[in-house]
Amino acid sequence: MKLRLFSALAVAGLLASVPPASAAEPVRAVADLDFSRYAGTWHEIAHLPVSFQKKCLGDITATYALRDEGKVSVVNRCRTADGTIEAEGVARPVAGAPGKLEVRFAPAWLSWLPMVWADYWVIALDPEYQWAVVGEPDRRYLWILSRAPTMSASQLETLKGRAEAMGYELSALQVMAPVN
Repeated sequence: MKLRLFSALAVAGLLASVPPASAAEPVRAVADLDFSRYAGTWHEIAHLPVSFQKKCLGDITATYALRDEGKVSVVNRCRTADGTIEAEGVARPVAGAPGKLEVRFAPAWLSWLPMVWADYWVIALDPEYQWAVVGEPDRRYLWILSRAPTMSASQLETLKGRAEAMGYELSALQVMAPVN
């Protein structure tokens, strides 16, 4: 079941959060991102709590597909107590910054408003594109993604360490997929 409410909540959550204290190391996007390799389905292993994912119980995926005009289609899905919810959006690359994108889930007719676009930075990426860490410069949002629906505990700890080194506070991190 597609819910436009999921999209509206995503935008509201992005606008209402307060960033944590700054860290010693700045948040940096990866210097190289081949979006043709990044495209496809990713499984969410863990995330910092966000209002638009509050109903998600598991089976969280993000699927990216290249579009002709240089943008990227985004489809987020998750399992809830009532079934499945889905949010469709679009991402656009930030000029001159390969690992930085902006994403919106608001309707296309609102795309002229700067506030509907949120930072989506790939801040860590496996050379083989098997895992990724996505965040943004204010450290309010963080997602740990994998091509597989599970991740080893040691890999998760390594990726958490990378995020913490950039100043992310992970005490509220929610692990949403099996870790073995």
